[in-house]
Amino acid sequence: MPGSALQPLVRDWRPDWPCPVAAILSTHRRGGGDPTFRRTTDGATWRGIRTPEGTTTLRLLPRPEEGTVHAEAWGSGAEWVLEQLPRMLGADDDPSGFEPLHKPIADAWRRHQHWRLGATDLVMESLVPAIIEQKVTGQEAFAAFRALVHSFGERAPGPPGEADPEVRLWIQPSPVELRAIPSWEWLRLPIDGGRSRPIQQVARVATALERAGRETPEEFDRRVRTLPGIGVWTSAETRSRAMGDADSVSFGDYHVAANIGFVLTGTPVDDDELAVLLEPYAGHRHRVQRLVELAGLARPRHGPRMAPRTHLPGRTGH
Repeated sequence: MPGSALQPLVRDWRPDWPCPVAAILSTHRRGGGDPTFRRTTDGATWRGIRTPEGTTTLRLLPRPEEGTVHAEAWGSGAEWVLEQLPRMLGADDDPSGFEPLHKPIADAWRRHQHWRLGATDLVMESLVPAIIEQKVTGQEAFAAFRALVHSFGERAPGPPGEADPEVRLWIQPSPVELRAIPSWEWLRLPIDGGRSRPIQQVARVATALERAGRETPEEFDRRVRTLPGIGVWTSAETRSRAMGDADSVSFGDYHVAANIGFVLTGTPVDDDELAVLLEPYAGHRHRVQRLVELAGLARPRHGPRMAPRTHLPGRTGH
């Protein structure tokens, strides 16, 4: 039975390790104001998800004293998302061959030894925000994602807002809804044509991309990068979240190579140098990238932050 708008389906899952739910799911949060993601004062993590069976609100509450994760799901996709729960929280991730070769990585692994790489098996959920984040600041990308969801997404099913005023979740737009957005509305968000056109292109082949997400990461990477406007960085950002690809590296990122290089060698590096540095971690290169992020490690910032652009419709200067 699917969960209704008022009554959820419930699952209590007992992982084989002390599962850090918040740390594992944090990669899906697109900024502090992400309307599809909430954390509440009781320690629960909430997500609004579009599953193959329909929209769903998912609430996850770790119960470490019992060794379980308590899950509640509302909506037509509730059964699907509860079945997916162990994989989403990293049960299929195998870090056994991971050997930290640098002290900062070893220290980060000790601090986050229970972190695992989850997989949602939802390509479009990760691919669309990744395209929005191409070649812009995080501040600009997160604001545009919020505007897209509020303008063209939909409210997540249950629970009633009055039941928990902290939670007012939304769902990302469907591929059909993305294809229908006119060019001037994209600019108003603001998302320029260099990003809106790839989004509409992937929306046209969304079904095929979701099928490709069930192939190997290498095959998915080959297929998705045949689409105009989809490169190495966007593919890697999608594979790590949707497929749990522990070897995906976000080459082409404004910060990743410089930060990892500084952590490993004391000096920022470029993508080519990063590829050499990470060769000994083959099969676990994304694990290194994510541990650096989870540990808050980064090169020192000496100059001003990259400023958001102000020339697009819907964007005003200060």
